[in-house]
Amino acid sequence: MIGRLQGTLIAKQAPELLIDVHGVGYEVQMPMTCFYELPEIGQPATLWVHFVVREDAQLLFGFNTLDERALFRLLIKAQGVGPKMALGIMSGMSAPQFIQSVRTGDLSTLVKIPGVGKKTAERLLVEMRDRLKDFRGAEMDTGLPGSAAAAPLDYAEMPPSAREEALSALLALGYKENQAQPVLKKVFVEGMNSEELIRAALKAMM
Repeated sequence: MIGRLQGTLIAKQAPELLIDVHGVGYEVQMPMTCFYELPEIGQPATLWVHFVVREDAQLLFGFNTLDERALFRLLIKAQGVGPKMALGIMSGMSAPQFIQSVRTGDLSTLVKIPGVGKKTAERLLVEMRDRLKDFRGAEMDTGLPGSAAAAPLDYAEMPPSAREEALSALLALGYKENQAQPVLKKVFVEGMNSEELIRAALKAMM
């Protein structure tokens, strides 16, 4: 079992990164709420990881804190929730925001996450309510992040590589292209990089 990786960040293209640990490169998928906190390429990084072994693949999911990893592990125990859906849930909202949604029975927010239909959202609220009672991260700040104040510009002015990276990340998280493209255009503001654009798009879709 691989539980932690400490090395040098050598590549990142949301929601995946590559970290070099003593000459071995590990591909790791991260929720976007964790991905935003990564250091720049070439800098040291420490990740708490969850290792998934399937017949056709071995996958690593990374987190910045033990609380985030603990929440991911609770999510994949819920009926009908696999690692990909858990990744989407934790990309659409931070751990504190998800906990708040469960506490308040916020069904409408959960069903906006790709792959989470009404029945799955209802099961999540029921199953996670008890599991989160003693969750050690339950008292984390539940404040929502601030939004950018810049005026919208033409999305087409953004470098093509950044637009494509943002779209690719949203598709990997389960959104459809006809959902993602209009939102990316709507939320784009001058000076945004791909990570900021993804963050704004996810917030708008929630």
